This record gives sequence, structure tokens and C-alpha cells, in this order.
Amino acid sequence: MGQVLAVISGKGGTGKTTVSAGIAACLAAEGRRVLAIDLDIGLRNLDISLGMAESAPLSFGEVLSGAYDLEQIMPHPQIPNLYLLTAPVNQAPEEIDIAAFCAMMDRIRRRFDWCILDAPAGLGAGFTLATRPADRIIVVANADPASLRDGACVAGRLRSGAAEMKLVVNRVAPKAYRRMRTTIDDIMDGVGLPLLGMIPEDFNVTLAAARGVPLVLQTKRGAAAACLHIARRLEGRKMPLLRL
Repeated sequence: MGQVLAVISGKGGTGKTTVSAGIAACLAAEGRRVLAIDLDIGLRNLDISLGMAESAPLSFGEVLSGAYDLEQIMPHPQIPNLYLLTAPVNQAPEEIDIAAFCAMMDRIRRRFDWCILDAPAGLGAGFTLATRPADRIIVVANADPASLRDGACVAGRLRSGAAEMKLVVNRVAPKAYRRMRTTIDDIMDGVGLPLLGMIPEDFNVTLAAARGVPLVLQTKRGAAAACLHIARRLEGRKMPLLRL
């Protein structure tokens, strides 16, 4: 039985979609069958981060309605184990039937090893849609005070749930941290979650998106290596934190 992983953040701009795409691509590259779902209705960008903007992927709304089934989801053109359902363009998050969505997640668990849900920022209907069926949750935060406060807010909102929650600190810039006198421990304390991984600031993220390829096909270093370590930790393997 597969697992559903929700990737969430309190505020926008933390790089949550990049983290979702990086983890999904790395799990697939490791041989796992992975479905990534973009839940950011109206602001969908996961297809760009996965290098599938030109592939015209199905939306999860089309599968949810029964117009298409899971067997018809298009695989990634370069990573065969990776699949994508994008967000619908003609539905508001409040219109999605959560019970039906959770039932679809049960079907997905039987067909995929991992389902990565790229949630919209904030605490709205899309947040509920992502976290309700999740087996595990990643909170993505940066070092700035607003990101830490909002990350702590979403973690507190979910703390009584059954899903395991961990923190990924994104866009780590050691020089900036030293100037702010901020450490990773400070960020962990601020959000109140155990650390799953750190991802450095990396221009290759932007370059890969501009080229229309997943980050792991652009480079094996920097943010790509950090995502691979996170993916392996999710699989239960002991991996050292990258030296930044």
C-alpha cells in the first residue's frame, strides 16, 4: 500500500512546489512509482517544475469526476515512474468533494508507491484537501520571521492529527544565516517540528524550470542532492544532512 505525502507551507514563496517536484522526481528516479498532484487551483505550477508544461496532463478533477481513470494518467516523458495530475482550471477548492477526494486517494495508494500532494499556501480549502488524506506531512519553511510564524501556525493546526509531520528548510543561504545570527536549530524551534532536510539556495532550480526539465535531470548537486537525501529518508534510509 502506498503513502500520501502532503507538502504544505504557511505562506507563499517558500518554494513548496519546487520541494514537491524535487522529492517526487527523486523517488521516481529511485525506482518508486510516484504520482504528483497539484492542488493549487488557480496558481498551478507543478507541471513547470516537473518539466511537463508541454505535456497537457490530466487534472485531478477529470479523474475525480470519472471522465478518466488512473490508468490514463500520462507518464513523465523522461522519468517513466513519474506521473502528474494537475489542478483543474474550472473549479474552486471549495467545490471539491473531500470525501470523494479521499476515496480517490485510497485508489491511488493501491496503484502507486507514493502520492505527493502539492498544497496551496495557507489554511483554506486546498489545505484541508491536502492534509485530510495525508499519511505524512512536510512543512516547508524559510528562515524569515513571517515564514517561521506561519509554519508554526499550520503545524499547530495539525498537531492533533494522526499524520507524521516534519520540517524541510528551503533556500538555505549560510552567509545570510550568519548575518541574521540564525541557525537551523532556531528554525526548528520556531516551527516546532523535527527536521527532515535542508535544501540550499540554488540557481539550478530556476535554470531547470526555464529549460523545462526536472531539477534532477539538470544537476546532481545542490538542491537536487538535498531532495534525493530527503526522498531516501522518507523511505527509511539513514542519510547525512548535506554540508552547506
